Amino acid sequence: MGSGYRFSADASEIDRELVHRWISEQSYWAPERSRAKQDAAIDGSRNFGVYDTSTQRQVAYARAVTDGATFVWLCDVFVDPEVRGHGIARMLISGVIDEFRPLGLRRIALATNDAHGLYAKFGFGALAFPETWMELVGDPTA
Repeated sequence: MGSGYRFSADASEIDRELVHRWISEQSYWAPERSRAKQDAAIDGSRNFGVYDTSTQRQVAYARAVTDGATFVWLCDVFVDPEVRGHGIARMLISGVIDEFRPLGLRRIALATNDAHGLYAKFGFGALAFPETWMELVGDPTA
């Protein structure tokens, strides 16, 4: 799984231009997100990547919005289509969870249209009490 790749929680390694292209051009959740908006999201979050050990090229990204004490919202999870199917997503999600596990958080939440099976392998499931969650939908390009 993920041989030839490494996980990193070092935000200085993030290829911001590449991540912006992935999110704004290839994601279903944030098409046309501006570079300024993506950079602000990166700056306000904890960021994670997976990198090819031979080229050092970034091949996956995730960010987490958190107070560092009780809650994490995992978002903008993306794996380069060229390397999908090689365990990169599992390496990324495992690394993110391992980063937060020592904090004893109450909850890590996320939303996905198509990766339920992946996240279920890490213990994610449907909301226990969906009737208590609410949302205010804003700018769809955010």
